[in-house]
Amino acid sequence: PGLIKIRLKFLNDTEEVAVARPEDTVGILKSKYFPGQESQMKLIYRGQLLQDQARTLRSLRITDNCVIHCHRSRGATAATPDLPEPGPAGPTAPGLPLGGGTLMVPTVMVVLALGWYFRINYRQLFTAPATVSLIGVTVLVTFLAFGVYGQ
Repeated sequence: PGLIKIRLKFLNDTEEVAVARPEDTVGILKSKYFPGQESQMKLIYRGQLLQDQARTLRSLRITDNCVIHCHRSRGATAATPDLPEPGPAGPTAPGLPLGGGTLMVPTVMVVLALGWYFRINYRQLFTAPATVSLIGVTVLVTFLAFGVYGQ
């Protein structure tokens, strides 16, 4: 009785449900759901940054099922995860510094280089449609690579 549920929404579109009392302060909410990261967490409600740690949820008109957006600012402890992730760890396996997506571009480039090597050295095996396809894939990958990394 007297408890409200608050939806904490993170930048990666994950949500966590927080249960609090209307008389709890912003500081209490931060310390309860982000222990040790209170100074790095930024809470935003209705477009306003909740800076005053002493304000109560009731005074901010935060009611049941309201959404508070959460952002962890990069501070002195940049080694901690950016956002709390529910469930298993992300795509990076423990002990490996690279995720699967990190190796995708070099892998595609190696496959393309092999395709061009075989096209040049074994041209009798390549038909005209195969050569046109190789050119098309090369152009597409080039545009994608410059679009992603050229910014």
